[in-house]
Amino acid sequence: MENRTEGDIQTAINTLGRFCGKRDIRTLDRDQLYDTYGIYKADVMVLFGGSILAGGDVFAKAIKDELAETFIIVGGAGHTTDTLRNRVHSEYPFIKTAGLTEAEIFQQYLQKVHNCQADLLETESTNCGNNITNLLSLLNEKHIHFQNIILCQDETMQARMDAVLRKYTSDSVKIINYAAYAATVCASQSGLTYTEDIHGMWDIDRYIELLMGEIPRLTDDENGYGPNGKRFLAHVEIPDKVRLAFEKLKTTYGKQVREANPLFASKETV
Repeated sequence: MENRTEGDIQTAINTLGRFCGKRDIRTLDRDQLYDTYGIYKADVMVLFGGSILAGGDVFAKAIKDELAETFIIVGGAGHTTDTLRNRVHSEYPFIKTAGLTEAEIFQQYLQKVHNCQADLLETESTNCGNNITNLLSLLNEKHIHFQNIILCQDETMQARMDAVLRKYTSDSVKIINYAAYAATVCASQSGLTYTEDIHGMWDIDRYIELLMGEIPRLTDDENGYGPNGKRFLAHVEIPDKVRLAFEKLKTTYGKQVREANPLFASKETV
């Protein structure tokens, strides 16, 4: 019975991970872009600072492969910033992260580890809402017009980032989602673990907390962030299997649903 329960839990976690971690193409390369969208490079690619270091690795490869005309890192200071600061400085002591924003940290990481850099940084945003509104303001300020855009965010927040951008752009803009990683959780003798190493990955409890916090936010009802709630993002359709997975996890991890931190609130979203 214990193994069956653990199996149910790992399946539920992985169901939430696949739903939240949108990837519209199997691999981020020119062939996939052309086969799916008829383009060899996007107008813009954005890395959001809420990601773990795996996002920086994905972004660096995209820069070197010239998969976009303009590369931007977005991120001021929010609920994931201290974790990023500590992880980067711990793994790369020559990168000083104290007091830096997420965008600045990732730029340092790109320059000193991958020998490349983003074209532009946005360093004022504190949450998914003004990640997008500040990004759009920056693009407008720099007169960068785009018909397609690649978004790279932490797996746990990719679906929400897509929904926020959809609120502020027309259907003529093609949003290409590519979550920074695709984690798979399995049960081992020592408990739940990941099937493969992911650079900078959250510990299991934090990962579950982040995933579970997304479902109430994405639910389009009076308590969610959609048009029928706080109106922070466009409508998101949540499949029944995702709702069932969330309810399953609540029986074990109900107290781990992440509440919004008012310190990082704005008029757009928290």
